[in-house]
Amino acid sequence: MVQAKQIIDRIEQFAPQNLALDKDPIGLQIGNPNQEITKIMTTLDVRQEVIEEAIKNDVDMIFSHHPLMFRPAKNLDLSNPQNAMYAQIIKHDIVVYSAHTNIDMAPEGMNDWLSQCLKLSDVQPFAFELTRGNTPMGIGRKGQLPQELTLTAFSQELKHVFGLQGLRLVAANPEQKVKTVGIIGGDGGKFFLDAVKNEIDVLITGDVYYHTGHDMLSYNLPVIDPGHHIEAIFKVKMAEKLNDWNKENDWDVNVIQSQISTDPYQFI
Repeated sequence: MVQAKQIIDRIEQFAPQNLALDKDPIGLQIGNPNQEITKIMTTLDVRQEVIEEAIKNDVDMIFSHHPLMFRPAKNLDLSNPQNAMYAQIIKHDIVVYSAHTNIDMAPEGMNDWLSQCLKLSDVQPFAFELTRGNTPMGIGRKGQLPQELTLTAFSQELKHVFGLQGLRLVAANPEQKVKTVGIIGGDGGKFFLDAVKNEIDVLITGDVYYHTGHDMLSYNLPVIDPGHHIEAIFKVKMAEKLNDWNKENDWDVNVIQSQISTDPYQFI
């Protein structure tokens, strides 16, 4: 049998907590690290429907990308849906662990996975936010498309790759050609000046704020906003890693991926 803390230790070898951005509430969210784990589920978000899925599947550990507890609970009033969700997790003895910006920053982590989806070559970090040892750590990745494309054509390709119903384009000229691509999964709009400094042709990131969009136009930086949910690749990639670690360590833990889409948006 394997304890939750053994799985957590291996996760943190891959994505150390000290790679996370300041004040990011990563790590153990709920549960006992000494609990024995037989089934773990990967998910992008921890929402009520995900908890119900975990209970139905007898899951005793959830590994999420987005932290369950972005803000501390002020009380345990169970009429509050978030608090009621915490109570369900505790009632069913489920350990919840989250790795967020440390996974985004980690080599072979989130932004490398997204770069692979786009078939970028010569992938390198940019937007250097931390230094660990003598190594500067970039949260973003930049690389080269297999061939030059117009923004319109590349946007359509993104929709296909990530199975999107729609996306947002911030650009003065949608027919502009692009080759050098920067990508930051999630909400990376605050790093757009790093993309400018790196002479990136187009930046891909989610949740672009209205006024930031104007600033991007002022700097003549095209930006494609495919939304936050493309990070759902976490479910697949971390399940693969957990299965590899399973074999390496003889854990005998059943690894499943949440089948719930937690994207709050619909295009109508």
